[in-house]
Amino acid sequence: MSKFFAQKRNARSKWTIQAALSAFGAAFVGASLLFSSLPAAAAAPAPIVPAAQAAPMTIDASMNEQVVMVPAMVGNTRAAELETTLFKPPGNGPFPLVIMNHGKALGNPRLQGRDRFVFLSREFVKRGYAVAIPMRKGFSQSTGEYVDRGCDMTAHGQTQADDLQSALEYFRAQPWVDKNSIVLAGQSYGGLTALAAGTRGLPGVKALINFAGGLRVHGGDCAWQSSLIKAFSEYGSHTSLPSLWFYGENDNHFSPELASRMYNAYQQAGGRARLIAFGPFKSDAHGMSGSRDGVRIWWPETERFLKEIGMPTDEMYALADDNRIPKTDYAAIDNIEAVPFLRDGGREQYKVFLSKSAPRAFAVSPTGAWSWAEDGDDPAEQVLATCQKNSSQPCKLYAVDNNVVWAPDTMTASGGKPANASGVTPKLTGP
Repeated sequence: MSKFFAQKRNARSKWTIQAALSAFGAAFVGASLLFSSLPAAAAAPAPIVPAAQAAPMTIDASMNEQVVMVPAMVGNTRAAELETTLFKPPGNGPFPLVIMNHGKALGNPRLQGRDRFVFLSREFVKRGYAVAIPMRKGFSQSTGEYVDRGCDMTAHGQTQADDLQSALEYFRAQPWVDKNSIVLAGQSYGGLTALAAGTRGLPGVKALINFAGGLRVHGGDCAWQSSLIKAFSEYGSHTSLPSLWFYGENDNHFSPELASRMYNAYQQAGGRARLIAFGPFKSDAHGMSGSRDGVRIWWPETERFLKEIGMPTDEMYALADDNRIPKTDYAAIDNIEAVPFLRDGGREQYKVFLSKSAPRAFAVSPTGAWSWAEDGDDPAEQVLATCQKNSSQPCKLYAVDNNVVWAPDTMTASGGKPANASGVTPKLTGP
């Protein structure tokens, strides 16, 4: 998931989007924004654009995707609602359930978009599981307020686990859920949340899965690493549930040394855990669980783990394959000059796109707008949505993964030149 920041680049016609990689690292997006002439007085930075608005999501019918509002406790009353993505196999169940918990991006959690973990969810749904992904209080479209516990990592996890418990209670009451076959999982802050919830003796929960769990504090004098180790020790001393942990060598939040210390603290306190130290993964192993290419790392170990605790692992349903966009013979993927409509700055960004790993996508429009994305649930959908929000003419995909998918048509009548070139170069600033 990406968080978008808009910053004015020029009073005439250009703005910049800065894409900050979230703590759970699902995607990185670049885009140019093209606007009509603006007065010099409009030079102040633009307001932040929520990710949910910048790249609207479609609903995946192949997994019966729904978005439901789940009641959550605030004090002693169910005064909040959690925006929750739900994937289900066909039929009425009852299905075993995975509750997957999200991480936290830098900044205002209200600006995070709805998490879906599509590739992870697919692996479970085709094996007969339902998957629920609740956005906790204060995140995305969930109501209530996010509570920051400062440097107390034990309290951070337990506070977030309150919402996980609310979601668990809601789903256990649904007739299509096998209420005694539930796995709690989470990535980053969500992994910390799942392990905290594991201390509560919640009914129906059989196991925990921790994908790069933890919370990193940026700036200040918080000794967050030692606080995390203490939290994991505390959690390990109050649970009997088996857990499976995944941490990568090039995790930009939690080093292998810190992951090992957290794991040892958990085990030495009595927790049952197996650590999978899976080595380097792309540019940042922190987002492995949200990546299409991460499935080959986490699923074999998860399959083994689920078998050990008596949970199903056989494929039961055939899901439609991802829609593959056919390759064309328009140009070689690395032929930068062949990309239509781009100004010099856009061609520089196409070079950046070429340095990224698949899954990835690049879109353009006759106005000169462009957008690229790496990884995430659906880079092609994301770049089209982002590009189209900033173009008065239709955006089209130029490249997907390692293939050019552009088919020349009336859009290229201008000879591949920008329709409204101003000579101002768009720029993508880093996180």
